[in-house]
Amino acid sequence: MYRERLLLSVIGATSLVAVFIALISQYQFDMQPCAWCVFQRFIYLAISTVCIVGVFIFPTRLGIALVAGCSLALTLGGITAAWYQAQVASNSFSCAQTLADQFVTRLGLDESMPWLFGIYASCMDARVKVFGIEYAYWSLFLYVVLGAISTALLRRLTWTDLKK
Repeated sequence: MYRERLLLSVIGATSLVAVFIALISQYQFDMQPCAWCVFQRFIYLAISTVCIVGVFIFPTRLGIALVAGCSLALTLGGITAAWYQAQVASNSFSCAQTLADQFVTRLGLDESMPWLFGIYASCMDARVKVFGIEYAYWSLFLYVVLGAISTALLRRLTWTDLKK
């Protein structure tokens, strides 16, 4: 069970690092986030919370499997959001009234924590390349990696039970 808890901790910590890198990009390099960027920050924080809390509260095999399943579901949502941002939203002038914009504003995230969830750019303005690759694709890649780890963990936990 130690290895499984360690993997959940890695997923949670990696998600926190992703948000930290986004904040560095915003405040050090003036890459202002659009609604989809902020929405993805929320998903990373949700993944991190689920994994880190799950490690300490649900240390059983079933609990870790449930946490890995929740992590996988959130990463699939992140993959969808990152793909949508890269393929659709980054080609439009405004993110206003999109799912991401409504989610952030209706929950009041942009008002309660503007330093973390403030929407300061349009989707087209937020289209930035880092090392020749758009930021949204970096996020998409990270979500795929986190999803693969969650899938492997879930498969490891459930496959062992199916063999018995």
